[in-house]
Amino acid sequence: MKESKKFEVVLFAGGVGGAKLAEGLINIRNINLSIICNIGDDEEFHGLHVSPDVDTMIYTLSGYVNKKQGWGVKNDQYRALNVLKKLGEKTWMLLGDSDFGLHIYRSKRLMLGHKLSDITNDISKAFNLKCNIILPTDMRVPTKIKTKNSWLTFQEYFVQKRCIPEVEKIEYNDIKNIKPNPDAIKAISSADLIVLAPSNPLLSLLPIINIPNIKSTILGNRNAPKIAISPLIGGKAVKGPANKIMKEMKISLNSAGISKFYKEFLDILVIHNKDKKDCDDSDKKNVNFVTTNTLMKTKKDKINLAKFIINQARIFMSKK
Repeated sequence: MKESKKFEVVLFAGGVGGAKLAEGLINIRNINLSIICNIGDDEEFHGLHVSPDVDTMIYTLSGYVNKKQGWGVKNDQYRALNVLKKLGEKTWMLLGDSDFGLHIYRSKRLMLGHKLSDITNDISKAFNLKCNIILPTDMRVPTKIKTKNSWLTFQEYFVQKRCIPEVEKIEYNDIKNIKPNPDAIKAISSADLIVLAPSNPLLSLLPIINIPNIKSTILGNRNAPKIAISPLIGGKAVKGPANKIMKEMKISLNSAGISKFYKEFLDILVIHNKDKKDCDDSDKKNVNFVTTNTLMKTKKDKINLAKFIINQARIFMSKK
């Protein structure tokens, strides 16, 4: 009997929330998952290229992640970092010994002139991932955050300053001149479903979507439903500073506020049951709000949310 074609799913993701949803999606039968990961928070530490969102995704899907904190490697030690601290280096970016091994490998390959996307693909294979990790670009496009006193890199704001300074503006450095990764364009073009993870829109997803040709390719794929999962529950982020930043930038702390980030192409916004009242929001325009449990505490929660998303996509497609 001939095997049916797998359902092609593209997930835009960054950080812990994206990795949790990816865990659910890889457990759904008959789908081929491609994950386009944020690299706007990539930065150099101790002479090494660190890709936090990409590494969190790889560690999570391979079972190596420190589940308690949601990032880093389980049972990792910090001997290398302690030596660097003794030598007077700044060690506010917490990098474990196993983590250092990955950064050394990536940095060595970059020094040899290899593309970051090829390196990431090889790392994914070494960690036996059952999905494709795709970078949106091979160029550097760092996220910059303007506070009252200065411009900060993402990691300076997020890790060193612990998200405390008030955010006035966010920029994705030189993004208008960034060339997209052809593999990302191909994956988006051929997708049967495009999903935006419950990641921070401003810090994790817009640094991908605003790369030239990425958004137009999403718009160009008219057959694939575009479904986003809100990172907010009751006006608060499950994890991270999304609600704090949105408030400081005077963006509505509700489902309508989230949907506006993706208003040019979004079909469905999945929101938590607690936010059911938002379904009546007149500002949602052409976006359909649907409710379910979006809080992913257990593996079952992750799989159930993934199944819900796939089902919503099939319902949407049946109505076209």
